[in-house]
Amino acid sequence: MTENILVCTAWPYANGPLHIGHLAGAYLPPDIFARYQRLKGNKVLMVSGADSHGTPITLRADAEHISPRELFERFHLSFLETFQTLGITYDLFTHTDTENHQRVAQDIFTACLNNGYLFKKTVAQFYSVSEGRFLPDRYIEGKCPHCGYEGARGDQCDNCGKLLEPTDLVNPRSKNDGSTPTLRETEHFYLDLAKLSERILIYLNDKKEHWRTNVTNFSRNYVKEGLVGRPITRDIEWGIPLPLEGYEHKRIYVWFEAVIGYLSASIEWAKIVGEPDKWKDWWYQPQAKTYYFIGKDNIPFHTVIWPAELIATGRLYETDPTKSLNLPYDVPANEYLNIAGEKLSTSRNLAIWANDLLSHFDPDTVRFYFTAIAPEGRDTDFTAEDFVRRNNDELVANWGNLVNRLVGFAYKRYEGKVPPIGAAGLDEADRKIMAEVEAGFKTVGDLLNAVKLKSAQEEVLRLTRATNVYLSEKAPWKTIKEDPAVAGTAVYVTLQVINNLKILFAPFLPHTCQKLHEYLGYDGQLFGRQYTETFSENEQPHVALRYDASQATALWQPSELPVGQVLREPLPLFKKLEPAVAEQELMTLLGK
Repeated sequence: MTENILVCTAWPYANGPLHIGHLAGAYLPPDIFARYQRLKGNKVLMVSGADSHGTPITLRADAEHISPRELFERFHLSFLETFQTLGITYDLFTHTDTENHQRVAQDIFTACLNNGYLFKKTVAQFYSVSEGRFLPDRYIEGKCPHCGYEGARGDQCDNCGKLLEPTDLVNPRSKNDGSTPTLRETEHFYLDLAKLSERILIYLNDKKEHWRTNVTNFSRNYVKEGLVGRPITRDIEWGIPLPLEGYEHKRIYVWFEAVIGYLSASIEWAKIVGEPDKWKDWWYQPQAKTYYFIGKDNIPFHTVIWPAELIATGRLYETDPTKSLNLPYDVPANEYLNIAGEKLSTSRNLAIWANDLLSHFDPDTVRFYFTAIAPEGRDTDFTAEDFVRRNNDELVANWGNLVNRLVGFAYKRYEGKVPPIGAAGLDEADRKIMAEVEAGFKTVGDLLNAVKLKSAQEEVLRLTRATNVYLSEKAPWKTIKEDPAVAGTAVYVTLQVINNLKILFAPFLPHTCQKLHEYLGYDGQLFGRQYTETFSENEQPHVALRYDASQATALWQPSELPVGQVLREPLPLFKKLEPAVAEQELMTLLGK
């Protein structure tokens, strides 16, 4: 039965390039998952975009003496380059500075207000006398009251993950000039999380067995500790205006607004494809499944606050009283990818930048490695030595060598065609390896469907190792001298197995599996076409990443490589890395 699968990924702040932690934690996993779901024949919509607002953008723009728009557009284009090179197949990767997103965000604000889930409150907020303005939360630093971390931000502590208010900080200071801000009164709108807490807890306790334990525990404990109203407006100039008279100088706070991008991007996509209501197939059908791929620092925003916004919003654009916006089906949040135990940070310039890494190493090598060390259940460490070892020992020696030696052998010794089964037929070893790999569509598929991507890739590797054992025992390069028909049977069997392994590996290694698809004599694309498209809104250019699945040919099922099919001469799929050279390149990228 075909399912509607919505795949959402965290919206990266457009204040710097993506680093390898972003790739491993939030952007590669959803692509693997989405590619698998498409291969299964499900209706997949994968959306996200650059977070164009918020203080991370204005902080850097101020430092560079440029406008926030100039800054976010620069890094938005950088994101598009990274995703195209790595092969992240967004149906739409947009940004939050569009008319569409502003309208949807304002409509949700209005719906929450009209439904009684917003309230106004006059509060004391930090004001910089030297700058003559109220300071946004991220313009304030101080000591975390929970863990004692000295570099905590005014909205969240990066060390312990606790959400904060600026007034929670011990010894607060301005990030701009280090001065001590003063408190002044200002009025803001608040999301009434306390009023929503019972419904959120019911949601979190209802059929969450498929959630990762760390996500479930964190979310339930977060609610049980007590939810209080959280401000959703700020005294800033860069952002989405409130849709209310008398509040022209206030903006919707980015934490409330950015998550709305999942919905607004879906609506934008539907307009682009010429079916304006198509987005409702993923947002209003109760059977549809929505997945949110994020890092662990974003868990409360996606398991508590975003569901609270959706509940508070109600139907939105839907007149049927029985329908309401779907809450997240799963939030497979990853832990952190660290370097030598230290968390990567764009603001602190501690990172290997994604585009730099992809300029030195092939995209499927990068995809393979970060899946192999995916921080699914715990923090993991990136090391140059491990990157080289896994490429050489697992990817090249195991999978790449199997393809190169067998397809190359068949091309040279069997007139470039798939040989027939010999007169003696298939023996037990032949049938066993073929059956084992065909069963992988169930075992690997179940793991992918459960978002256990690391285990799924390892299972495909195990099948590849089993195939190597089979091929070594059959040794057709030896038996061809004595009995070409017997050797031909082994070549036929291994080609069938490689053809199926190609599909099992395809979500992880789409670029090289496409090459292999062609080496095996096929035309056409396993997956669809990835491209950028430019739109105009009030003469403001809007560049987005798009994906067209209409030309895809592959399916998640065993297939037979026909006898006599003409093969193409293969080239090596992967490059063996020289340890000393590659490790030095990686250390240079890290700035060491």
